[in-house]
Amino acid sequence: MNTHISYIEANRQRMLDELLELLRIPSVSADPKYKDEVKRTAEWVAEALRKAGVSHVEICPTNGHPIVYAEHIVSNDVPTVLCYGHYDVQPPDPLDLWTSPPFEPVIKDGKIYARGSADDKGQFYMHIKAFETMKNTTGIPCNIKFLIEGEEEVGSDNLYTFVKTNAQKLKADVVLISDTHMIANDIPSIEYGLRGLSYMEVELTGPNKDLHSGLFGGAVDNPINVLCKMIASLKDENNRITIPGFYDKVVELSTQERAFINQAPFNHQEYCKALEIADTNGEKGYTVLEQTSIRPTLDVNGIWGGYTGEGAKTVLPSKAYAKISMRLVPNQDPQEISELFEKHFISIAPKTVKVKVSYHHGGYPAVTPIDSAGFQAANKAMEATFGKKPIPTRGGGSIPIVALFERELGIKSVLMGFGLESDAIHSPNEHYGVFNYFKGIETIPLFHQYFAELA
Repeated sequence: MNTHISYIEANRQRMLDELLELLRIPSVSADPKYKDEVKRTAEWVAEALRKAGVSHVEICPTNGHPIVYAEHIVSNDVPTVLCYGHYDVQPPDPLDLWTSPPFEPVIKDGKIYARGSADDKGQFYMHIKAFETMKNTTGIPCNIKFLIEGEEEVGSDNLYTFVKTNAQKLKADVVLISDTHMIANDIPSIEYGLRGLSYMEVELTGPNKDLHSGLFGGAVDNPINVLCKMIASLKDENNRITIPGFYDKVVELSTQERAFINQAPFNHQEYCKALEIADTNGEKGYTVLEQTSIRPTLDVNGIWGGYTGEGAKTVLPSKAYAKISMRLVPNQDPQEISELFEKHFISIAPKTVKVKVSYHHGGYPAVTPIDSAGFQAANKAMEATFGKKPIPTRGGGSIPIVALFERELGIKSVLMGFGLESDAIHSPNEHYGVFNYFKGIETIPLFHQYFAELA
């Protein structure tokens, strides 16, 4: 380990400068005007892998943005780790809320401010620098493959096709992902589970056109009023979701595992203060840490209709809309949940409105056993570099590709992220700690070493 640290320290400024160079390329996958920049980023990443000493590197075209694939095979007698990351980033808007230009990285107070610094350029690039460190010091203890895509921020549609058609090429024993966060720099943690997702849009139509609310109000049902009542009925007084069959396949965790989750430090008063709310209001019978990780949810992400401009317009609208997402837990199937939602939502609508339900996208939940070789290797590696055992956590968000890897390749993923919840990913002034970047480069080689021993 000391050999790794010595190499990292000797090359510290170069490794930091390389990341800053990568962050200057505006690889926004959602906006077609950045298409050439996204391609340039893929080429930059491929060249970085070659310079690090990876023996085989290729850029794989897709129907969208390219995928960078690389592999370094040392022996058929050692296990294989597939390192996943994404080089595309979220749009930087709104630009006026940034304290420095989003694609001109600035280091302030030990943090790198730039779009993509934490999500996910800073985190995936740690793996390339960790490989370089091993290659130039102790050697590569296991086979390592890299899969770095350019469409994570727009749904990874072409990655799904790539994985399904390249199962043999991607064959591995575990997937290693750094696209998550820890509890704190002095409280390491490893996510061993993620929630799934089902995302819906609903449209209610009442009269065939907008009406005068004075002439028709009180007689004609208002679709916005109806929609609000329907949405309100989707949860009961204990904040349990009322859709029939919704909880049928939900796995109830043991007392021991629930205790595990609640090991994470949590101060309810500080939590509320930071959000400027008086109190929380989740599903009865569960702690906030449980409500945000191991329990399914239903939330309205947007609701609109009628007149929303300046001043007043006394309109009884023809239509009302809402976007509704449900976070799912093992063993909930996003397609099945979507069908249950649609059936129920249509059934509770009065005959005064017509209902249309559309399915946007979704993803399966995923859990990696904490007694698996991959999790244990990550656990040992983080304990060695942080000086304390990491706390196992369950993530509240969704990374659909984790379930994809499990379904198509038959392998579990280890979510060993080094970001922090405060990194403002997807927001103005996204940042990533210099400490976190180098701690990742220091820790990742130990993961490979311990996995080679344990797998």
